[in-house]
Amino acid sequence: MVDKTEMLDELEKGPWPSFVSQIKEQAEKNPISRDLLRQLEQSYKDKKLYWRHGGVVGVWGYGSGMIGRYSARPDLFPGVAEFHTVRLNNPSGWFYNTKSLRQMCDIWEKYGSGLLYMHGMTGDILLLGTTTENLQPCFDELSSEASFDLGGSGPGIRTISCCVGPARCEWACYDTLDVTYDLTMTFQSEMHRPSLPHKFKIKCSGCPNDCVGAILRSDLPIIGTWRDTIQIDQEAVSEYINGGFDIVSYVINRCPTQCMRLTEKELGINDRECSRCMHCINVLPKALRPGKERGATILIGGKTQLVEGTIISSVLIPFIKLTPPYQEIKDLVNKIWDFWGEYARGRERVGEFIQRIGLGDFLEGMGIEPNPYMVAHPRENPHIKFEEYYREGD
Repeated sequence: MVDKTEMLDELEKGPWPSFVSQIKEQAEKNPISRDLLRQLEQSYKDKKLYWRHGGVVGVWGYGSGMIGRYSARPDLFPGVAEFHTVRLNNPSGWFYNTKSLRQMCDIWEKYGSGLLYMHGMTGDILLLGTTTENLQPCFDELSSEASFDLGGSGPGIRTISCCVGPARCEWACYDTLDVTYDLTMTFQSEMHRPSLPHKFKIKCSGCPNDCVGAILRSDLPIIGTWRDTIQIDQEAVSEYINGGFDIVSYVINRCPTQCMRLTEKELGINDRECSRCMHCINVLPKALRPGKERGATILIGGKTQLVEGTIISSVLIPFIKLTPPYQEIKDLVNKIWDFWGEYARGRERVGEFIQRIGLGDFLEGMGIEPNPYMVAHPRENPHIKFEEYYREGD
């Protein structure tokens, strides 16, 4: 039986599902989950964290995929004296069948706490809580019987994730599922044997809606876009208007670049000013569609707060066509790793590295020509030097 949990019981109140209820359910049959519940209750009472991180744990042939975690009070909570996390590589778009999920859960209940977190910040399946001695047999069964591989951790490329893309979304401008699978298979060694200055995340979103939050949360976001004009069905526009929908208020006035107009029930778009925000397409899905010349924008340097503050990605390649085997992306990634790996400080993300040396020096080191789309905002200083045109005495 589990001790009384007056503090945690408060988290079960209200209309929303509670992680406490799920841990309690597992605690009835698993000693690891039982002591996890007891330690968590004690942490709330004492207002003190009883976890300590550190220690190298892993399996043969891999330098990543396992996160070491230990209890600071193993004398009181022996069930969580070791509480390691196993990261599993997710399938593209998080498409599973029930057989695979049942196999994974059965194996995890055999070797660990039975608790899962789907999915982590990178996209992995997180298996929460097992001992050092159980890591190898657990991985052996997961890989041989359920066909799961470990994901990334540490200073290397992390598990690549993507949206459902063309499998279920009509706005996808490239095949996110295939790109994710191809890059995952290409960079297996870099994922399982970390050798970079810090973590490196790639996320693939099929359109500018960015349903996986790539622009804010990954070092190399690949965002689907189009190069030509938005497709307009004027008959469908008329249907919206005749049905009483106020296009001016809900679409035109909310366009961030004010590039739209409505004249005699015909919608016009100045595509040169369009920022591809997707608002009009999301609101008028029957009348508007992305253009036909589709590809992706490659950005660089996004991250959430860690050593430094949050950084939003900057445009690196404004437009690129994505066709198998995606060699341009692979060459770009390797070039970034070479330059960043040579000059970055320890535990310095790509975005922090660019912030330190400047985007201009980064582009020069990468051999990429500057482009106006890369500018985050106009210069505050109007005195601009054009050094390559400067002549002494002019």
